Amino acid sequence: MIIPKSVSEIIELLEREGFEAYVVGGCVRDSIMGIPAHDYDIATSALPSDTKRVFGFCKVVETGIKHGTVTVLYKGSCVEITTFRIDGDYLDGRHPQNVEFSGNLYDDLSRRDFTINGIAYSHTRGFSDPFGGARDILSKTIRCIGDPEKRFSEDALRILRALRFSAVLGFEIEERTKAALIAHKSDIRRVSRERVFSELKRLLCGKYAEGVITEFAEVLSEIIPELKAEIGYDQGSKYHNRTLLEHTAAAVGAASEEIRLRLAMLYHDIGKPLCRTTDENGECHYYDHANISAKIADESLRALKCDNELRESVCEIIKYHDMPIEPTEKFVRRQLSRRGYGLFCDIIRAEIADNSAKIPKAAERIPMLKETLSLAGKINSEQPGLSLHKLAINGNDLKSFIPPSPVMGEILSKLLEEVADETVENEKAALIARAREIYKSK
Repeated sequence: MIIPKSVSEIIELLEREGFEAYVVGGCVRDSIMGIPAHDYDIATSALPSDTKRVFGFCKVVETGIKHGTVTVLYKGSCVEITTFRIDGDYLDGRHPQNVEFSGNLYDDLSRRDFTINGIAYSHTRGFSDPFGGARDILSKTIRCIGDPEKRFSEDALRILRALRFSAVLGFEIEERTKAALIAHKSDIRRVSRERVFSELKRLLCGKYAEGVITEFAEVLSEIIPELKAEIGYDQGSKYHNRTLLEHTAAAVGAASEEIRLRLAMLYHDIGKPLCRTTDENGECHYYDHANISAKIADESLRALKCDNELRESVCEIIKYHDMPIEPTEKFVRRQLSRRGYGLFCDIIRAEIADNSAKIPKAAERIPMLKETLSLAGKINSEQPGLSLHKLAINGNDLKSFIPPSPVMGEILSKLLEEVADETVENEKAALIARAREIYKSK
């Protein structure tokens, strides 16, 4: 295994003092899989006080001293070094109440979540893999170390970690692990929303997210309860040949691996069961489902402590994900002035993902949508960022004949549309004259 020089030197310095030291966890797993590792964590028989003494010539930060972790800043690298430990009881379903330091690597590996994360390596001692993690990596299997019931009851976040590894790596979850995961799904509610959302985002951006959403919708419904209504839901529409959940999962998988688009597709139809109507021919319709879905997404993402900027962009994409698109300069210019380049492109990308998950005939719209996307890029490069602040006038220029009011804002927006449509020149005198005309007609 190739280890960065600075990390190797840290291990050597600990070994020189008579301690065992290994890189552990994700970096070892990724190395076996041939994936470049970015973070290297070290486990050692040295107590935190020993580690601080060995690296007395460096800056050492007590980042998790209660659990035996210190961070060493060595030659430009920040490396976490943790003492081998045995975890006490997990009374809150997330953290051990106490830890006991150990001089035995096996004890430390035994407390970890999955076999693929329970492998250690050092240049002098080679690999230590007591639970068959390398075998499970080769067979693409996620398996708990020890008793799965115990692992998930200790820390419910491990449930989402298992799903995330499956979505990112494409690994199957072993049957006993899967059964325990499902049995303990309600325990996810005990985990902080911030940690839940962090895992959910990584899961959604995984290459294999579609399959995980489809198979484990009941588990994800513990995070987003409205998803439960999508399971087995027949949309009764000539445009769909999948259940609502299957369509949602396929739309997530068809979207680019950007969190705002993946979240938008997860929520884009979540309001459908609330607004279903059936016509005289038995065809189902979902009028206003985009707005209803956006409201559900807004409330759900607030509850998950999503940051405001991401939440607002996701909800805007959902709100307009099914709006009619025209591949014309006039239409595109108007949309760029109304919504901005980034949001408009995201809306089109969402429509592409949505149509990719419908009946094959719906995919016939995709070339037109891609053409519109290309046209938006061309127009934006020629006239970037057309917005109100780029109009040749503002409210101060209008207040002599229009009192400050919502009407003034409406007129400025109308002028912006007409500039985008190239029906009026973006020139002060022309805009003021046109503003007078619009105001008189109201």
